[in-house]
Amino acid sequence: MSAALGLGTYRVRAVAEAARTACSAGVPWIDTAPNYAGGGAHQELGPVLAEHPWVRVATKTGFMIGAQIAAAVGTGVLSREEAAFGHSLNPRFVRWQTARAAACLGRADLVFVHNPERASEDRAELHSALLGAFTELEEFAHAGRIGGYGVATWSGFRQGLFTVPELIGLAQQASGGDTHHLLAVQMPVSLVVIQPIALALGGRGPLVQARAAGLTTFGSAPLHGGQLPEMVTPELVDFIQPGLSRAAVCLLAAASCPSLDVVLTSASSEVHWRESAAALALPLDACQLRKVTDVLAPARHRHP
Repeated sequence: MSAALGLGTYRVRAVAEAARTACSAGVPWIDTAPNYAGGGAHQELGPVLAEHPWVRVATKTGFMIGAQIAAAVGTGVLSREEAAFGHSLNPRFVRWQTARAAACLGRADLVFVHNPERASEDRAELHSALLGAFTELEEFAHAGRIGGYGVATWSGFRQGLFTVPELIGLAQQASGGDTHHLLAVQMPVSLVVIQPIALALGGRGPLVQARAAGLTTFGSAPLHGGQLPEMVTPELVDFIQPGLSRAAVCLLAAASCPSLDVVLTSASSEVHWRESAAALALPLDACQLRKVTDVLAPARHRHP
């Protein structure tokens, strides 16, 4: 069984148009952030989400750009020095940004702490920052203002800065008990960032740990920012699934990863959605996928 297709809006230009197309295709999740589409993704998505109340939306907290920086400083949420970094897990900022996101989108089923590794490469400092962010998000979830929260990371798991059990422990601290609202994790999964696939095939790694803990798992950047299809050779296409396009093969490999619930794609046209859905209709089984990772993954990734 392959992961479900979700719309990732990071590199989408016409966000509202892409979202309407995705909703028409039955997409279960739309993933966004305040800093996407030049800071305008939330404004574009709000009316679309109102038209499609059954579609769930995940946004993020952490990054800020342009007018958002000026607003954070102007309202006293951050100092100029703090805002100049363009990323913050300061609890005041998390509270402010999450409230703005939920109001603009109309709802927030998930709020991911966005690339928390930007806050610090010191584990103790980072965990303290995550605890502060989680505490704010627990309050939002407890009040029914958001559905829950998660962590969307680019390299935090790979750098060993935190593990899924550690994130759950921090969520329990934030909630003051075993019941918490940490609901999801998101990380890159692709033929470039192939370690999550190799680990999951062996029953290990953050995706397997998250699924076992009842968290929803999201795979981002399956095309590695659009660069991956250009790197794929005709021989690799034939090895993975003859007859598919290079982009479809990349998406198929990511979506076939064990313990992955949702793979985020930036497909924006009906043709691209149909092609993506057709590619995922016949997911690679574990044996096929392991052959792919054996060809592409360095030995250190297969046997960490």
